[in-house]
Amino acid sequence: MNSGGFGMKPGIIILREGTDTSQGRPQLISNINACQAVADTVRTTLGPRGMDKLVFDGRKVTISNDGATIMKLLEIAHPAARTLVDISASQDSEVGDGTTSVVLLAGEMLRQLKPFVEEGVHPQIIIRWLRAASKLAVERVSNMAVSFDMNADEGKKMLLKCASTALNSKLISSHQDLFSPMIVSAVMSMVGVESDHIDSSNSAGDLKSYVAVKKIPGGDVRQSFLVNGGVAFKKTFSYAGFEQMTKKFSDPKILLLNVELELKSEKENAEVRITDPQQYQSIVDAEWDIIYNKLDCCVKSGAQIVLSRLPVGDLATQYFADRGLFCAGRVEGGDLKRVARATGASMQTTTSNLHDGILGTCGIFEERQVGDERFNVFEACPVRKTATIVLRGGSEQFIAESERSIHDALMVVMRSIKSGSVVAGGGAVEMEVSRYLRDHALGIKGKGQLMVTAMARALEIIPRQLSDNAGFDSTDVLSALRKRHAMGDDEGKWYGVDINDGGICDTFSRGVWEPSLNKCNSIAAAAEAACVILSIDETVTNPRSQDPGAQNTGMIGGGQGGPMTNMMGNAMNTANSGGARTGQLGPGVSYMKGRGG
Repeated sequence: MNSGGFGMKPGIIILREGTDTSQGRPQLISNINACQAVADTVRTTLGPRGMDKLVFDGRKVTISNDGATIMKLLEIAHPAARTLVDISASQDSEVGDGTTSVVLLAGEMLRQLKPFVEEGVHPQIIIRWLRAASKLAVERVSNMAVSFDMNADEGKKMLLKCASTALNSKLISSHQDLFSPMIVSAVMSMVGVESDHIDSSNSAGDLKSYVAVKKIPGGDVRQSFLVNGGVAFKKTFSYAGFEQMTKKFSDPKILLLNVELELKSEKENAEVRITDPQQYQSIVDAEWDIIYNKLDCCVKSGAQIVLSRLPVGDLATQYFADRGLFCAGRVEGGDLKRVARATGASMQTTTSNLHDGILGTCGIFEERQVGDERFNVFEACPVRKTATIVLRGGSEQFIAESERSIHDALMVVMRSIKSGSVVAGGGAVEMEVSRYLRDHALGIKGKGQLMVTAMARALEIIPRQLSDNAGFDSTDVLSALRKRHAMGDDEGKWYGVDINDGGICDTFSRGVWEPSLNKCNSIAAAAEAACVILSIDETVTNPRSQDPGAQNTGMIGGGQGGPMTNMMGNAMNTANSGGARTGQLGPGVSYMKGRGG
């Protein structure tokens, strides 16, 4: 008995019944194991010899080796492992490439640091030294980066090599000679080319709003083409009279509208009261006068091409065809914005007061047959801020993967222009940074030396996996790389995995280049994700209620007249059924008959 006269303290329940809580060292190790399992899923997709994954979600089949796409399609349920999905998506939006590398790095960092957790080292000590090692690694990559002048021919050749490196591990790697020049030309159109000088200040714009990728199933992939400095989009829904239009113009004036050019039907609840049948005819005539006034304004503006985001009806189509104009309605908003950027036209929400200042122009406009589709193509535009890549291919899955590959390469080239520097690929950077961290760790006293060394070992996962995926002996390759980088000369720092012949080679001289921003972002994001995982000491999983309208327990009836708790509900059911209305009606619930009860 308690000498103070008090009984046992009642248990305090603050979580919903059925809530799962896990904490302590076992929970941390469990999170690390989950992240390693996720990293193992995409491990074999790394590099030029990486394998593809086929993901079927019950409706759609996706074949890809893009890390961000696979991670998104896997629908990972583990709450801690979803951190790797987030960093993969972040890498994809920031750089476009290296989405698999960042997941592998994060998983390997956790794998190398797991023994310290098991031996009882406090996670905060591990996190502190992991962040310090990450900072050193990013600084080393920045110091290794080779700058280049984009205004020189050498800079443009370097962009071509960066695009080819990004396409090396993609499904269309055998067509680099076709797509690499396309990608570089498209990005250079986006960032602005004047007098052969590139303005890289515009490279941070939204990629999709400047460069469009259109997919047309059928044909050979070599039939893909680029509309440089122009716009191309599929023919929209058309009415009778469309085939009578002029389909090719030289130096046309272009009018962009957000106006509906067709007769509108009356609303269901519209009511018009007339006293004379002639009044009804005047209402009909007024509707026709309105649409004809709009069409007359478009023709008088001098425009030869009229594009609208809203429908262009059969009356307007025939009206424009009779007067030698071309029109298209229901044009997608993104395509209209690209036309506006390329031609200098301004979007109009009315047909009143149209003047030459709001009209755009281009060198050549024509409707072109591409496969089974017809495309409206604007070429030789004066502003030249946009581009369109039209992809061909035999299957839908192939074209979809080609589009993802093109997007990654576009992002890589754009970030190369922004950073203005490149480093060698093929695992050379990771091996050099690993050597640098090992040397730096020798000057650290205490546990920090072991943590930094573990980070150095984790970076070797990139060349090791590249070797494994290519079918080489990774032990021999890594031994040769360690020996070559340990020499400490400037030439040795660029040695990486020779994917073609096995062994090692100078990947920088081979033209395997990546933007330095890619490597810096990969290492920093992977280390930050590992720190997030290591900082979690408890996971609380709230159960989903079977009743969609149920509220959290702790308040009778949910506080808002909602369903009562099971305990209170059982008690009230007993009382309402005519049973005893005083005393204990349920565990911990008393009911007393009141006045009038």
